[in-house]
Amino acid sequence: MADDLSAVAGFLYEAGTLKHTRRTGWWMAGVNDPESVAAHSWRTSLIASIIAKLEGADPARAAFLAVWHDTQETRTGDVNHLGKKYATSADPVAVTADQTLGMPERLASAIHELVAEYEAKDSPEAVCARDADKLECMLQGIEYKAQGHAHAQRWIDNSRARLTTETGQRPADELLGQDPLDWLRTVLGETPDDAP
Repeated sequence: MADDLSAVAGFLYEAGTLKHTRRTGWWMAGVNDPESVAAHSWRTSLIASIIAKLEGADPARAAFLAVWHDTQETRTGDVNHLGKKYATSADPVAVTADQTLGMPERLASAIHELVAEYEAKDSPEAVCARDADKLECMLQGIEYKAQGHAHAQRWIDNSRARLTTETGQRPADELLGQDPLDWLRTVLGETPDDAP
């Protein structure tokens, strides 16, 4: 008998709400239309795979952890650092348990294990995924600052200070030394004198 996948289908619709859920901390930096949680999670997963590969950890596992790291925000919203001072923090493992109710057990238990591993920081892949979360926030801050949001510097500095792996810290330094469009200038063969 095939597993009932109705709970999985429901979760996929629920997960889609993260495409519209904004990362609220950026509003304090003056960003009117901040990135979505889904956009943040996508780039975090990419960064996690890079950090893990360079750290000698499993890049697929690190990316897998990162893609699930904020899925609980479908239920809790994105509570920024200031909001966490006043709101009771929801346990990501407990939220995940509710989200996976009715899913086939082998799937639900795999998701529970992922979220618990990420939260416990008990594997090299979880450490890489958590660093990726901070590095992505720093990178987004650099991009917002380049768009004229000077207050994003606070997020840049705080995120940089929270990186723990050498492979998270080294790209952070590289990112801080570049303009967000340097990659495009390089691809187009432009020199620094060509920049507007």
